[in-house]
Amino acid sequence: MVTVVAALEVRDLRKSYGANEAVAGISFRVEAGEVFGLLGPNGAGKTTTVEILEGYRKRDGGEVTVLGVDPEHGGRALRERIGVVLQSSELPPTLTVREVHRMFAGYYAHPRDVDEVIDLVGLEEKAAARVKTLSGGQKRRLDLGVALVGDPEPLYLHDPTTGFDPAARRTAWELVRALRGLGKTILLTTHYLDEAQQLADRVAVIRDGRIVKQGSPAELIGVAPRVEIRYQQDGRDVVIETDEPTRVLAELTGAAAAAGRELESLEVVRPSLEDVYLDLIDNGVSDGDGPA
Repeated sequence: MVTVVAALEVRDLRKSYGANEAVAGISFRVEAGEVFGLLGPNGAGKTTTVEILEGYRKRDGGEVTVLGVDPEHGGRALRERIGVVLQSSELPPTLTVREVHRMFAGYYAHPRDVDEVIDLVGLEEKAAARVKTLSGGQKRRLDLGVALVGDPEPLYLHDPTTGFDPAARRTAWELVRALRGLGKTILLTTHYLDEAQQLADRVAVIRDGRIVKQGSPAELIGVAPRVEIRYQQDGRDVVIETDEPTRVLAELTGAAAAAGRELESLEVVRPSLEDVYLDLIDNGVSDGDGPA
């Protein structure tokens, strides 16, 4: 029987800072080629978890492997196989975009072609521009290019579209989808729940150092009972909250048809990942670590 090694695997991970237990025994597995989202409020334990996976922070307990290797002892050989986009970074301001990529490519034994990476992140027209002249969105593209130039597997994205305008965010989403199409494994942290819903194959919601729910966005949304049916009647808004939308909608439309009238502005509003997330965070609902 062949054992398939996960790209990332975390079992009963624990980390404390003094009396504060930042990570309290979480477990999850990320398969090769998967986009996995870690979601949670500030202080939930996301950053600590990712830093342990990156090999930058030591854990207190549990088991962690990245590409089958313990990141705490992986050394340079493992670091050459991962890419990291930090929440913020300061790259040499007087170097050009191409020079920055060439500098970072020099750290790897088998880097990707610099101009190919620059094109991939949408900076081909800024290749000769100095870093200090770039906009905030362009600097985030540069951060991503620097992370990609080593041809990493996996790629850690810390809030990758923070500071992007809506158009730039959508462009970044397409880039993440393209990376997934290339078979890249991506661990994503983001405060934009629509971003996680659009990009992640699966997500884990962390609260107070524990995973309170885990699964695909569709699975998490599907277990939410709240569905709203909205329409207008006699000039007033009517909102019905139900966990049986098919039955309620059939009754409403049947009654309206029998009466020969229309249900004005009729719409069925299902919960989004953000709605489910807020319920989990606000109510502290937990089913343990969820499915592995």
